[in-house]
Amino acid sequence: MPEDLVFYTHPMSRGRIVRWMLEEVGQPYRTEVLDYATTMKAPGYLAINPMGKVPTLRHGEAVVTEAAAICAYLADAFPAAGLAPPPGKRAAYYRWLFFAAGPLEQAATNKALGLVVPEGREAMAGFGSLDAVLHVLEQAVSHDRYVAGERFSAADVYLGAQIGWGMQFGTIEKRPAFEQYWGRIGTRTAALRAKAIDDALLPQQKPPSPVTS
Repeated sequence: MPEDLVFYTHPMSRGRIVRWMLEEVGQPYRTEVLDYATTMKAPGYLAINPMGKVPTLRHGEAVVTEAAAICAYLADAFPAAGLAPPPGKRAAYYRWLFFAAGPLEQAATNKALGLVVPEGREAMAGFGSLDAVLHVLEQAVSHDRYVAGERFSAADVYLGAQIGWGMQFGTIEKRPAFEQYWGRIGTRTAALRAKAIDDALLPQQKPPSPVTS
């Protein structure tokens, strides 16, 4: 029997990205919904993720944190799902997966917090500017059907979720290229199923800070 998959999350967190990835993978998993003020900071959970945040994935004895890392891990752990290109053909896959986890995430978070990089200090921020990030992102989702080519992958889950979430909450402009890309992937059966699962959990949970999960 495969090792158990245990998913620690909150329905208003980046755990939604991992839920989508888990539904794409199609393996059985158990969900542990944590509360921001209590169980997420409890000693038992801090022993699993010392940051005291979600999402976290436990696969047997392995523990993986950070949504992008979890997506990449699941794609490798369950290759039959076809969510990663073959080894040796992953340049675009890695590039855009970690572009979304780095520059895009940082730029969008800064905008949500109302932070502006001082003029002339853009190089220190890593992402440069939000305008630069969005320009590159627009090009990335315009070349092929999916960000790493003609095949849907874990990079689309992570980057696509960032775009969909960003457009919903105003940290990413609703440019036609973004809307078209999100329209291609956000209506996938696994994406809709994951959204329904998390939406059903919302009435039971307290709202979190949108940038600390």
